[in-house]
Amino acid sequence: MKKKVVLAFSGGLDTSYCAIYLSKDLGLEVHSVIVDTGGFSKEELENIEKRAYDLGVASHHAVDAVKGYYDSCIKYLIYGNVLKNNTYPLSVSAERVTQATAIAEYAKEISADFVAHGSTGAGNDQVRFDMIFNILIPDVGIITPIRDMKLSREAEIEYLKQHGVEFNAEKAKYSINKGIWGTSVGGKETLTSNGMLPEEAWPTQVSKEGSEAIELEFEKGELKALNGQKYDHPSEIIQALQAIAQPYGIGRDIHVGDTIIGIKGRVGFEAAAPMVIIKAHHALEKHTLTKWQLTWKDQLSTFYGNWLHEGQFHDPIMRNMEAFLSDTQKTVTGKVFIQLMPYRFQVIGIESAHDLMSGKFGSYGEMNNAWTGEDVKGFSKIFGNQVMIYHKVNGSAEG
Repeated sequence: MKKKVVLAFSGGLDTSYCAIYLSKDLGLEVHSVIVDTGGFSKEELENIEKRAYDLGVASHHAVDAVKGYYDSCIKYLIYGNVLKNNTYPLSVSAERVTQATAIAEYAKEISADFVAHGSTGAGNDQVRFDMIFNILIPDVGIITPIRDMKLSREAEIEYLKQHGVEFNAEKAKYSINKGIWGTSVGGKETLTSNGMLPEEAWPTQVSKEGSEAIELEFEKGELKALNGQKYDHPSEIIQALQAIAQPYGIGRDIHVGDTIIGIKGRVGFEAAAPMVIIKAHHALEKHTLTKWQLTWKDQLSTFYGNWLHEGQFHDPIMRNMEAFLSDTQKTVTGKVFIQLMPYRFQVIGIESAHDLMSGKFGSYGEMNNAWTGEDVKGFSKIFGNQVMIYHKVNGSAEG
């Protein structure tokens, strides 16, 4: 019997090469898998399945991971208001963790001997996939033909041609990776430290003018409704909001970050729904959480996002931080009002029964109802007491 290999398959050049190579050169029984995290239409999935069978795979399996991706990952990115380097909503890195995990689970399900992926040796994905496979299926061998043989695009195309597979040799000007939590865009402008992607590079063209008011409703930090309409699952709200906001050109930017392999890189992205949701959620938190809840959330969320970006989703510390983030959401319930405009948006305000900016206790800079002037005099003296002592003891010496 042939040994089984599960191939992470997208239908592109690299994974098409892998499908032939694993079968013809290594003599393995190839089982291709595609994990949909919100980036494929039904027609695209059908075309990818057809391509896999045309390449001779023994079986092809599509995993619908959209809701699971939200439940296990995106939810906590919202709870933590996670933007890497204050810019990037982890559109691709979080997605890769979900995909690698699903592929590992499928490899266990069919008792595969090997797992393979088409990553090159130049990016983060090779580390994320390899590491998660080593964690979840340590006894399953990992095969990475493109990386190990340092194959060029031209060599892959020629190899496929030799095996009767024609592949369009024209390379797309821009590399696009689409998922429910945003779309990445790479091109010549992102290969250097200076340059913005042109209008035609963005997958969603700007087609809306004027402005549009929307309303997001959260319950304990989780999305529940858009413009008063409730949905069965938060992932559906993300997709509905994306359809409304992305035609405004909202959420376009270029992220500059530190890769896992030690070099810096730039990537463009469009992520209207993630950016609007994170900023709306953060605004609601600023009204409903205390100073120290917000402070510690900021610190833990930064670590959580960085560790997730580097593929360390299965480190148990992540579950500990998710428990903390979830606990902070008990009072994060209410409505957030947002105005959408071409290329930008504004959070107008919030309504919440848990709003700590309650007029019952005073209006900042105008009137207080919960203390007196004498209270403030005593508090101010005690609050600065230790620093006053420090300056009395050390003042002359410093002079």
